[in-house]
Amino acid sequence: MYSIVKYDSSYRSVWNDFVARSKNGTFLFNRGFMEYHADRFEDYSLIVFKGTKIIALLPAHINNNELYSHWGLTYGGLVLDFKVKLPGVIEIVRAILNCLNSFEVRKIHIKTIPSIYHIAPAQEFEYALFLCKAKLTRRDTLSVIENEYAIKIAANRLEGVKKGQLNNFKVEESTDYHFFWNDVLLPNLQHKHNAKPVHSIEEIIQLKNKFPDTIKLFVVKDEKGIAAGTVIFETDTVAHAQYISGNNDKGKTGSLDFLYYELITKIYKDKKYIDFGTSNEAQGKKLNYGLNFWKESYGARTIVQDFYEVDTANYTLLDNVLI
Repeated sequence: MYSIVKYDSSYRSVWNDFVARSKNGTFLFNRGFMEYHADRFEDYSLIVFKGTKIIALLPAHINNNELYSHWGLTYGGLVLDFKVKLPGVIEIVRAILNCLNSFEVRKIHIKTIPSIYHIAPAQEFEYALFLCKAKLTRRDTLSVIENEYAIKIAANRLEGVKKGQLNNFKVEESTDYHFFWNDVLLPNLQHKHNAKPVHSIEEIIQLKNKFPDTIKLFVVKDEKGIAAGTVIFETDTVAHAQYISGNNDKGKTGSLDFLYYELITKIYKDKKYIDFGTSNEAQGKKLNYGLNFWKESYGARTIVQDFYEVDTANYTLLDNVLI
């Protein structure tokens, strides 16, 4: 009933068209986004056909004969057509596992698409993974504001907002990625976490040029220049904070508090969700208390993103599920 085809560039257009009309895909699965790091991963994405119609995609790469949701993407999993139903997804997962097993790909590693990114309910894949005894290997927490049921912003955050107002800060969308990266983000990450951003300045500009309506840089400015900024990835349902950073004096000036107050109460007040992302380290087993505290003081609360590992030989466990 289903045929599984490995993606190649001849499918680029139909792949992107399917992502755009799927019920749980985002622009991260557009080939223009996925391929910015094509040199780092051996792509092994799969396309699922029912007859001549595409009904699902699995963005993935292969490493040491095991299949992975792309390490370069925040989330992965099965991207689904609006019309596909649970029994169909169970059969699709069986077909994918069987196909991979026949090619001696022994395991798949999945990082799921958080439910807030779904346009319509789309957790059929997670149920199918449970049926084939997928192992939960990691669970990250995401700090999320649901605007329809917004929780009051904490007093300590509002104090920072008042500082920002006294400093005559203004929030605006900016194209000055070089300054934000080199003078704000990189020094802050290096000083606080001895880390670098996932994207280089060249990569984020390349992605911004490809997706100008979904990748945006917002900054706080005064007469001295940029004091803080954040890069937002926009989807149909979510404004996701990909990067957040301020100058060393952000606590005194209130620059970061002022920036996010403006984003939450004005710029993205009509977006269904605002996702601050994870505060986890050590594969989900540690929580950065201070970072999580800052996010929750804006009214964000927790949802989880699960990571699974499953043996492809377990496709037989899906044989007699439907009764």
